[in-house]
Amino acid sequence: MAEARRGRHVAVTRGVSPALARCELTFLEREPIDYARAVTQHAAYERVLQDLGLQVIRIDADEALPDCCFVEDVAIVLDEVAVLTRPGAPSRRGETPAVAAALAPYRPLVRLDDPARIDGGDVLVLGRRVFVGLSNRTDAAGREALAQAVTPFGYEVVPVRMEGCLHLKTAVTAAAANVLLVNPAWVDLGPFRGWETVAVDPGEPWGANVVMAGGAVIAAAGFPRTVERLQARGLDVRTVDVSEFRKAEGGVTCKSLLFGLAAETAPE
Repeated sequence: MAEARRGRHVAVTRGVSPALARCELTFLEREPIDYARAVTQHAAYERVLQDLGLQVIRIDADEALPDCCFVEDVAIVLDEVAVLTRPGAPSRRGETPAVAAALAPYRPLVRLDDPARIDGGDVLVLGRRVFVGLSNRTDAAGREALAQAVTPFGYEVVPVRMEGCLHLKTAVTAAAANVLLVNPAWVDLGPFRGWETVAVDPGEPWGANVVMAGGAVIAAAGFPRTVERLQARGLDVRTVDVSEFRKAEGGVTCKSLLFGLAAETAPE
């Protein structure tokens, strides 16, 4: 495991598996993935996180785990606890031990067990509310197990109806404290009343996946009109090329786990 630049916030990432081309796919047809280019793109993504002041902690890749770079699906990190999910695709459950080891110095760990099925990409945390989309990878048992794990810490778990995309965060993500970037064709916005929403450009349906980091918004390159809509709200948008990961149904949120660094867990 390699570490880079210390900061008040942490980004846990994982290297790109040489087997990425054998990734799980649900909505896209399989096409060739350029592994070397994916590695270069992932490194550039990590540099953006570092430039924004985050401490990047990288877990080594595993050739036996094609999707291992998509660490977001394996854990949900809250201020009080890190919840280890039980990914919906059985091929991904071997990703958990390495992520658990990386998070253990920073948070108490809670593990969700069988029969729960839940991916972190289906979980959007907004303050004390945890929104969970039911998808091909997340079921009602997973949502209930998560609720049991986080309710004692004062979180409310809210179900969200969605369709047409892999994960909830394919269709809705936070672009600012009170601003959500959404594709309204793929998600029921009813549970998000009270938040300002910015819709993706109709010609860029996959553009709703962004991540807040270091006072900026990281967005995938290739959705310029959607980026313009965010910039019109005064947001600092940094674009990164994740074209090889988009072939694997990945985006910018799924490539890292971001959380605040508590004083008692700060590296010496």
